[in-house]
Amino acid sequence: MATTTVYDWIIVSIYDRYDKNDDNTFVGKVLYGFVLDDQTYRFAPNDYVTTSLIEKCDLNRGIIETHSGSVYVLQGTGTDAAIDFRDFELLQMGYSPQQISKFNLEPSSYYH
Repeated sequence: MATTTVYDWIIVSIYDRYDKNDDNTFVGKVLYGFVLDDQTYRFAPNDYVTTSLIEKCDLNRGIIETHSGSVYVLQGTGTDAAIDFRDFELLQMGYSPQQISKFNLEPSSYYH
């Protein structure tokens, strides 16, 4: 089975609210990290990767399987983070959860 090994990884919980009166609803978790080695030939070393939703997660063995069927091997220790669904596109573009959090602290006119 071909795997992708990642380092500096983060398991990102995604939350959404349907309108301003709703509480946050858990959507799912994805893996965000940087590629150390890729046996699938989809990524170059040091590329970032944001996965599809995590289906199976075995942190003791350091293995994650995603909804799309990809298998990721976790190198080193990672962290957890949470983002809003509206920011998921930024995560897919390569921004880390920490960078997204900083964006959300700035006034919206700062980037325009």
